Amino acid sequence: MHSRVLPRLLLACCCALLAVPLAARELLAIGTNFPGVFEQHAGGYRGLATSVLRQALEPLGYQVRFELHPWARAQHMVEHGQGDILIGPYKNAEREARFVFSAQPFYRDHIVFYRQRGRLLYWHGDYRELLGRRIGVVRAWVYGARFDSRRAQLDLVTVEGVENGLKMLSAGRLDLLASNQRNTRPVLLALGLTDKIEQLKSQIDLQDGYFAFPRQDRYRPLREDLDRALQQMIEQGRLAQLAKEWQVEIPY
Repeated sequence: MHSRVLPRLLLACCCALLAVPLAARELLAIGTNFPGVFEQHAGGYRGLATSVLRQALEPLGYQVRFELHPWARAQHMVEHGQGDILIGPYKNAEREARFVFSAQPFYRDHIVFYRQRGRLLYWHGDYRELLGRRIGVVRAWVYGARFDSRRAQLDLVTVEGVENGLKMLSAGRLDLLASNQRNTRPVLLALGLTDKIEQLKSQIDLQDGYFAFPRQDRYRPLREDLDRALQQMIEQGRLAQLAKEWQVEIPY
């Protein structure tokens, strides 16, 4: 009898150790520089995402620290379990195969084109108008199903970031830059290019930003905790208040 019970007890202990909840250790949330959403400054990290994660998770016993990396690297790290939460990805089929997304988004972006001021270059939603144009796209970004389904037909130039893309656009090395308003406006101001570059009126798309997690099942309790807390923040108006403070649009 004893010889049969002991192995079972040992197995149960091992399983219990493997199932230690994520709340028992520090969480790592990873993102890239998304103005208003996730930014690094001399005093640390700030933005809508840091405020939401702290207010949602710390009352539940989680401790959250943050790291900023290039966007492709940030995605790779979370996908392979080197981080617990990915900050701000838009959702598409390819990413849903790599991550599990939060039930609700926490911000919204307007995806648009930028051009040099004065150039007779227009777009009214017809992708045939873009043929033969050199279009800058930021590495590892998605732009919505309609745009992404036409990538093979377009002359796309991959840029490393919004700043790099705006400089290339200003220098005439691009005809258009595909970006979002939230990321682009502060960079235009910082570069002093507001009198040289303008936004086209017709939008490419609207995209909502989420939190995402590795697909391993051990992240399920964390996802469910964040989903419940974020839903409460939406219903109580706390997300709207935070979004107003950070000047970020939300889809509610």
